[in-house]
Amino acid sequence: MVLAAVVVGLVVLELGLRVWFWGYLFTWPNFVLEARTVLAAGDAGRYVHDDRLGYVPRAGHAAPGITIEADGRRSTGAATPGAPILAVGDSFTFGAEVADPQTWPAQLQQITGRRVINGGVIGYGFDQIVLRAETLAPLYKPEAIVVAFIADDIRRTEMRRLWSADKPYFDIENGTPVLRNVPVPPRADPRTTLTFWQRTLGYSLLFDFILRRLDLLHDWFGDHVRVHPAGTGERIACLLTQRLADLQRSSGARVLMVAEYDPVVWDDPAFAATQRAMTGALLACARKQGLATLDSYDAMAATAKPRQLYVLWHMNEAGNALIARLVARALGLKALGLKAD
Repeated sequence: MVLAAVVVGLVVLELGLRVWFWGYLFTWPNFVLEARTVLAAGDAGRYVHDDRLGYVPRAGHAAPGITIEADGRRSTGAATPGAPILAVGDSFTFGAEVADPQTWPAQLQQITGRRVINGGVIGYGFDQIVLRAETLAPLYKPEAIVVAFIADDIRRTEMRRLWSADKPYFDIENGTPVLRNVPVPPRADPRTTLTFWQRTLGYSLLFDFILRRLDLLHDWFGDHVRVHPAGTGERIACLLTQRLADLQRSSGARVLMVAEYDPVVWDDPAFAATQRAMTGALLACARKQGLATLDSYDAMAATAKPRQLYVLWHMNEAGNALIARLVARALGLKALGLKAD
């Protein structure tokens, strides 16, 4: 009887909520499938499948403030000829939430007069970032390669699928990272990615409503497939710095590793401590491999209000300008009156 009462109560709440929103009284979509279908449709226009990287920005794609050029590069504007600086990374390097000239690679080009290639890609893990550097370096023969990351990129190396997109990943065999899942499979049909609970509770407006209020939709809507236990990514990322060291030797381009931070770092001290420990450990691995490193935390913390350096989740123009100046200084380039180190 108790179970029956609970079920009846949930049904009443479900119908009551649908009456409240009215439109959902007459339509009963699966909210998870709907979200994944919309994401797949949007990504089909923005990205193209890549056998080695999973996906790259679609050359020729244009949206308000965004221009994608050959090889999935984001436009940094007109540049002088000569050996460029190659920037690779995730959405912070790509410059999500800002226009082309406001990304830090574009601002680095503006303040130094040196051509900068923006090879950042939204959603990449550190493993994909390293592979992207290895792919673009032979094409552009840069004099320097800036490898930027946030702590979550380290976690992403533990996955073989993120946000419904399959990706390459590395196993560790005899202390060496071994590339897996290449060629990367094409994106799966969203209808094949739902778990039993997503195929059932996904139809509940009440369940969706509660998860939204608790801010728990990321994993519910997201299609993520893990292949390594939590924490393994730190070891994988550390080992991948050896590949960057090999790239530095083979290309002759100096590699600079740059740690950036998502905005929650400035809201939650405990979270900040964890994120700083992860990024600090990876930077230490890079230094052991002979790579130059830059941790942007102290410079950001020195500003009056670091949280104001973001739009919503990513850096705004001012935040990207700060990163550009720090990178210029770390590379020994003069920028806005800064003296080369």
